[in-house]
Amino acid sequence: MVHIRHAQARDIKFITDIYNEAICSTIATFDIRPKSLSEQIDWFNEHGPNNPVLVAEKKNIVVGWAALSKWSKRCAYKETAELSVYVKKEYQGKNIGKNLLKTIIQEGEKVGLHTIIALITEGNKKSIHLHESLGFSPIGVMREAGYKFGRRLDVYLMQKIYTSSPSKD
Repeated sequence: MVHIRHAQARDIKFITDIYNEAICSTIATFDIRPKSLSEQIDWFNEHGPNNPVLVAEKKNIVVGWAALSKWSKRCAYKETAELSVYVKKEYQGKNIGKNLLKTIIQEGEKVGLHTIIALITEGNKKSIHLHESLGFSPIGVMREAGYKFGRRLDVYLMQKIYTSSPSKD
């Protein structure tokens, strides 16, 4: 059984380890060098009530995380967030990512976001299908936007708009 909860400072090391695993072995992120604990503490502290970070635990071990990060520092984007979801390699394919995604979507609605943007690297058809199944729509492709592991990579943009969220000026 997996338990999903809001992340706490004590989880930052586990979040960092999971993210660094993805940096070093996947094209799911365009970061190319592992993050230090200090960098991830700063990242975590940039997330407040309107930009939640969640963790998934199995037998008290953090096995995945999800976050809604600020899309931009420009004020007009305050109701828009960028989605991140990462699961430890040995726990992938067990619906943990899907459950994290569902829960972070609910959290985004609770905090009054209007839209979530997901950036998905080319070739990740499972992720695109999962996002579509949860209400995301494709909005474009950034051609050759990244370069990692000796390849130029496209990035697919997907968006979920909450229909019930009022504008907060």
